[in-house]
Amino acid sequence: MNKLVHFSTGKPKTLELDDGKEMVSGIAKEKTEQAYLSRDGFAGDGVADTRHHGGRNRAVCIYSHEHYALWEREFGVTLPASAFGENLTVTGMTESEVHIGDVYRIGEALIQVTQSRVPCNTISRRLGIPMILPRIIETGFTGYLCRVIEEGMVRQDSEISRISVHPAGISVQEANDVYFRKYTDPTAVERVLSVEELAEKWREGLEKRAGLLKKQ
Repeated sequence: MNKLVHFSTGKPKTLELDDGKEMVSGIAKEKTEQAYLSRDGFAGDGVADTRHHGGRNRAVCIYSHEHYALWEREFGVTLPASAFGENLTVTGMTESEVHIGDVYRIGEALIQVTQSRVPCNTISRRLGIPMILPRIIETGFTGYLCRVIEEGMVRQDSEISRISVHPAGISVQEANDVYFRKYTDPTAVERVLSVEELAEKWREGLEKRAGLLKKQ
């Protein structure tokens, strides 16, 4: 069953890290009761590194609540809500269950999955767990990003439901496998590239890889 467990937004701010250093990031989001979702993202939300994050094809970040138990057991910690900087923490929508191009209704808004998330070391630094980043990549439990098709209000108690499954059937998990492990397989790369709804930044990365492969 699809369920919204945590709804979080937040602007970039200076975070104090365990090693005494500081960083400016939008990863530390806070519980939100309601916010308007426009094509640029949630009102009151933002990113610090606009080169690698944000934009209309990456307006909403989603992470599966099911993964929290795994990480807490593995690293012996209790994770805060929205630990991975996601806007929506959900159940029933893991990377293997969700496809690039799937469309979901969340509250009044309509969103479409555009790419799997490429995690960075901001997650490890924020949580103080150096080894969690390579484990996220290894498992493919990265979360994923969405564009907004219809704007509207989203609330903490909003229902979330899948409206359509993309006919290509390429799961976020499969996309992760290609991006992180099968990038030397031209057929696998081209299969992901065939999805028109794929985010442009993700497409550019795979096209570069595919171009290099063709020259070999």
